Amino acid sequence: MDKKTLWVGLGVLLILAIASALTFLFAKPASFRGTSYAEPYPPAGDVELTQANGEIFRLSDQSGKIVLLFFGYTSCPDVCPTTMAEMKQALDNLGEDAKLVQVVFVTVDPARDTPEKIQEYANHFHKSFIGLTGSEEQLQPIWNDYGVVRQVNSSNSASGYIVDHTARLYLIDTRGNLRLSYTFGTPTKDIVFDLKLLLEKSQ
Repeated sequence: MDKKTLWVGLGVLLILAIASALTFLFAKPASFRGTSYAEPYPPAGDVELTQANGEIFRLSDQSGKIVLLFFGYTSCPDVCPTTMAEMKQALDNLGEDAKLVQVVFVTVDPARDTPEKIQEYANHFHKSFIGLTGSEEQLQPIWNDYGVVRQVNSSNSASGYIVDHTARLYLIDTRGNLRLSYTFGTPTKDIVFDLKLLLEKSQ
């Protein structure tokens, strides 16, 4: 090998090394796939409701865990069961880290959803899920805090009426701040990606 070929080879290697270093130094950090809240992150509105077992659930007691909060109802024909199934799938994809995530399902139909009924519904998807209900007077401030809009409409179904409601999933970080939200239809893999990223940042 002559000197010219050797120097050309070394030059190419040097250029590749510099390019790799620059890529590493200036690469953008992984970004969340959900809709992010602006910093400083707003504190999540507290949720304090009685569970089916008689114990009081307080969102503020979940410090150290990521909370996925969804509003719906047990007679919901499509959006709610789909979202709950997706959250179950998300936890399954987290493996051991699933214990660091708490799914909470709060009703928008207190007239029909008793504590026992909504917890049974939540358990149908995952034993760790928590289902919550209360009186409309208790729930209205919570709905307001999260911008949840509901409208009761008559229906020919056996249930008698349906409840149109905001179908957004809220992600609350380990410090109790609203960090992300997801519209209905967000791919489960995107939610899993964000959960893993947040869990890494929390360690």
